[in-house]
Formats: sequence, C-alpha cells, structure tokens
Amino acid sequence: MTDRNLEQRINIKFCVKIGKSARETLALLQQAYGEHSMKKSSVFEWYRRFKQGWEDAHIDTRSGQPKTQRMDANMDTVRTLIRSHQKLSVQLMAGELNMNRETVQEILTKDWGMRKISVKMVPRILTDQKERHLQTSSNLLKNTEVFDFFFTVHSGN
Repeated sequence: MTDRNLEQRINIKFCVKIGKSARETLALLQQAYGEHSMKKSSVFEWYRRFKQGWEDAHIDTRSGQPKTQRMDANMDTVRTLIRSHQKLSVQLMAGELNMNRETVQEILTKDWGMRKISVKMVPRILTDQKERHLQTSSNLLKNTEVFDFFFTVHSGN
C-alpha cells in the first residue's frame, strides 16, 4: 500500500483514541484527503480493528488462498495431469486439483497454448502437420494455375 494509506490508518487510530465514531472518522478522512481517501469499507474495517485493541497500523500478511492460482507450481501440476490423462475435462481437472475451473482453463489455453479437439486437449502448435498442409495446399494451387489452360474455353472467331 501507499504511504498515504498508512497515514490514513494512523489517523483512523487517532480518531478511535479520541472517541470519534466510524462515520465521523470517514467524514474527516474524506475532508482531508478528498478523492484519495480510503474506501468506506476499509475505513470501517480499520476502525473496528483499532476499536478492538489492534495497535499496528501496518497491513498484516494475508493468510489463505492467494489472489491468483496461476503460479508455476499449479501450472506444472496441470500440465502433468493433462499429459497423463488427455481426455479429462477441465471441470474434472479443477476438482482433482482443487482449483477454479476458469483458472485451469486459462492455464491450458493461455499459458500452455492448448486447445480442445474433440475430447482431447492437445498442443496448439502442430508445426509439422501445419507445414505439410501448407505445402500440399501450395502444390494444389500451382497445379490449378498450370492446368487452368485446359479448362478455359476458346472461341474460334
């Protein structure tokens, strides 16, 4: 957080100590900091903490689940699972890994470049196969240009 937020938390602590209510504290912060003041919910939460005897105005380290589950360990776990069981659905993988379905889908599509073909998740980069398709298409196009002469109709005037 910014120094401004720390300063505001210290001011909230001061307001608690001098007996101001949470609403009065919010009004004072809005008057002092204007559009840069803390949100109402944050002010009320810090007010409650200080009222209950909290002394430290610094933010405590958050416990629990991280904000995003897209970290290297989870990405490797998803990749290992999909390689061993390619026919698993995203929902089953999410359940088995205890992760959000959307997170598993993002890891597969955005991070690992995979897409769903039929019921299998396969790598999106099919370089050899794409190259063969490109070569075959180019050859067919050249052949139609060469043999186009046979398909044109010439009038004998």
